[in-house]
Amino acid sequence: MLDRELQGPAVWRGQDLDPAAGRFTIPAAVTAEIIAGAALLAANPLPLPALRPEHLSMPAAAAFMAEVKRTLTDGVGFALLDRLPLDEIGQAGARAAHWLLCAMVERPVAQAWTGEMLYDVTDTGRPPGNGVRPDKTNAEQNFHTDNSYNLCPPNYVALLCLRRAKAGGTSHIVSFKAAHNALRDADPALLRRLYQPFHFDRQREHAPGDVMTTHHPLFEADGADLLARLSKNQVVNGQALAGEPLDPRGAAALDALEDVMAAPGMDISFQFQPGQIQIVNNRTFGHRRTGFEDWPEPDRKRLLVRLWLRDQGRPFYSG
Repeated sequence: MLDRELQGPAVWRGQDLDPAAGRFTIPAAVTAEIIAGAALLAANPLPLPALRPEHLSMPAAAAFMAEVKRTLTDGVGFALLDRLPLDEIGQAGARAAHWLLCAMVERPVAQAWTGEMLYDVTDTGRPPGNGVRPDKTNAEQNFHTDNSYNLCPPNYVALLCLRRAKAGGTSHIVSFKAAHNALRDADPALLRRLYQPFHFDRQREHAPGDVMTTHHPLFEADGADLLARLSKNQVVNGQALAGEPLDPRGAAALDALEDVMAAPGMDISFQFQPGQIQIVNNRTFGHRRTGFEDWPEPDRKRLLVRLWLRDQGRPFYSG
């Protein structure tokens, strides 16, 4: 357990954060490269998982994304890129630009056991539960990290907005390091419980006959740094699947962490606009979205395109 006050640019409360922090305007030179790249790919189709940034000439984009990555690793830990030229490149071009720009941060990896690497976040009309990811519903989400229940979760989560919901769907980001400090001040014993293992529901994303849960802490100390993985729902479901009811101290620690993250002024929020890309450091920040009301027409329904980025391990879903 990191039994000290955590410090640095990633330790922030939303109410104290500069409104411009993490916001990037895509430069004109990068936009020109994106438009040229979309035209090249339209004339030379290639499945996006086979596409690498070095296949195109994008020096301005490479320099821009290097600056973005510095913000993700050494700065406030999130980036909002505003925005891709959807009118000029269309949805296919936007998906390709999203893939290429994010691959300059780290390698895209599989987001499902079946190997899917580009993942559409949209409401399918099914309720969340075991085997149904919350991102395929319109339900409100708690703060979480993506793929918290896997052996090797992504380092970064990137979302491209193609269509907004009719109402709702507001994005929120919170610093686990700031929450860690607050919980250490309030109740160090409960904080220590978060460094001990919990069972996580694997959401049936595994080979037939494989174990249905993983077992690991929510917080880990990686040298002098904090690494986190969180999904309260997957912990509750995972404990039930493992046949081990969540212990009272574990339940209290989860509730205390949720209370700290939900405290007024703790997080930041924004409403995605079409063409914007959000990238979040998935190991030190939690994210969530509010519930939403969607449009009735299928071609207007809320649609985000997600990438998971991770250089270590192999690109398989399990890493």
